[in-house]
Amino acid sequence: MNPRASTALPDRTEPTVETRVASYDWQVISDALNGYGCAVMEKLLSVEECQQISALYKDERHFRSHIHMSKHGFGKGEYRYFRYPLPDLLGGLRTALYPRLADIANAWNDRMGIERRYPAEHPEFLRQCHDAGQTRPTPLLLQYVSGDFNCLHQDLYGDLAFPIQVAILLSEPGQDFTGGEFVLTEQRPRMQSRVEVVPLRQGDAVAFAVHNRPVQGTKGNYRVNLRHGVSRVRSGLRHTVGIIFHDAR
Repeated sequence: MNPRASTALPDRTEPTVETRVASYDWQVISDALNGYGCAVMEKLLSVEECQQISALYKDERHFRSHIHMSKHGFGKGEYRYFRYPLPDLLGGLRTALYPRLADIANAWNDRMGIERRYPAEHPEFLRQCHDAGQTRPTPLLLQYVSGDFNCLHQDLYGDLAFPIQVAILLSEPGQDFTGGEFVLTEQRPRMQSRVEVVPLRQGDAVAFAVHNRPVQGTKGNYRVNLRHGVSRVRSGLRHTVGIIFHDAR
């Protein structure tokens, strides 16, 4: 099993977001998420789309807040949370990815003995978030320069959290920056932690577990606790967009 296996998108000419998402082998993605806690979707965005999203960072009109990681002990670097309405491309990706991931999330909760089930469509899940007092959008655009890094963390934002999120690398490794690898760790009961380093190219997306996921053991399923981060950027400029499916308090 390979978190990248058979997830490359066929050649396309400006397909819709829904078409792109549907074109991946979702059984392979599900198997990778179940096996490793992450799965790569190669070339989800074009180079031009990556550049367009990265260019938004300088325009404060698109964002509700600006966070400097060092002020909060989160690492070193900065990010901005988008405001509603989201840019069309990001809003479309959030809506199109959610139903596929909801099936996996519901299967995970069943295996972990968690009662909550996620609705089939994202607008209904957002309604549940807003009813719970979580009304602030969570998609974000991150910017790193040389020496920056993101400490291991979990993006929860409230009592209601969707178990899987997506990050898309907007810059090209080796050309725009060096270093800055996406890192995922699993803390397993009574065992040493496991680390997954996920190599990405410009436009690649990684879907990964936000908090917990089930693992099949000799006595049934058990939960592992996950955190994610970014290793130190050695040189250049790195942009990433994060798609989180629950809203924040």
